[in-house]
Amino acid sequence: MKILVTGAAGFIGAALSLRLLERGDDVVGVDNLNDYYDIHLKKARLTRLLPHKNFTFFECDIANNEAIESLFAKEKFQRVVHLAAQAGVRFSITNPHVYAQSNLVGFLTILEGCRQQNVEHLVYASSSSVYGANTKLPFSTSDHVDHPVSLYAATKKANELMAHSYSHLYGFATTGLRFFTVYGEWGRPDMSPFIFTRQILANKPIDLFNYGNHQRDFTYIDDIIEGIMCVVDTPPTENYRLYNIGNSQPEQLLTFVETLEKYLGTTAVKSLLPMQAGDVQDTYADMDGMKRDFNYSPKTSLDEGLEKFVQWYKSFYGV
Repeated sequence: MKILVTGAAGFIGAALSLRLLERGDDVVGVDNLNDYYDIHLKKARLTRLLPHKNFTFFECDIANNEAIESLFAKEKFQRVVHLAAQAGVRFSITNPHVYAQSNLVGFLTILEGCRQQNVEHLVYASSSSVYGANTKLPFSTSDHVDHPVSLYAATKKANELMAHSYSHLYGFATTGLRFFTVYGEWGRPDMSPFIFTRQILANKPIDLFNYGNHQRDFTYIDDIIEGIMCVVDTPPTENYRLYNIGNSQPEQLLTFVETLEKYLGTTAVKSLLPMQAGDVQDTYADMDGMKRDFNYSPKTSLDEGLEKFVQWYKSFYGV
């Protein structure tokens, strides 16, 4: 197939692109290579993709309607996996306008491209953050998600609503994937595995908000990619769908830190702090939908995933 992957230099986008390329799909990658985090890491991810003859890369902002419209018209994609977005819950508190441009205007541009060029199927990234202030666990896609606690979460909920309207009006298939705390090799430096590893190795304190009393459904990158592949490869039976993709085994934040300590071979200096604005107490994915429709279940334990992450981190950064 010819597949567009937006956010192709990002954590999930690069991993998905590599998997698609290795099995022989033609992949067109789009990314604006912004400086939200280390561009060196984004370019290093791209260096793994560029040797593939069936990969084409365009440095482009998804909110650039003229450029995206031209790209869709030229390439005639069969499927689109839309992963580009301004990420980060905490960054949205201090930089709200960036989220409106990328996550709302950019998403609309992708929807319009799909509509105009009759794309078979749009798969897009949502987030577990849409569950916001919900307290019922595990989180289910049948739950109401009307109480986001960050602007980032609100934009992801808006994406789901926008996709629903386009599926209803124009009859093309959209599938939203609510990712749960993705981690692993080539990950994002603004997320806890990177931050904690960097601080622990430098013998600096790590900040544990809510005094460490969080649970997170940590999901290893390879399991996320397997889930996306299931959705991309299976013809949708209905035009609008939503799924959780998580490990469905939430871990205590302190257990996560202890596991990192084990593989780093040193003890963390812990700074216990109150709950931070925009955070949710716990996350826990109900995976019934993915199991029912795709016979999918994640396979990687937190222990196994963090061991691989630490090995990669030490190699990549020469520790």
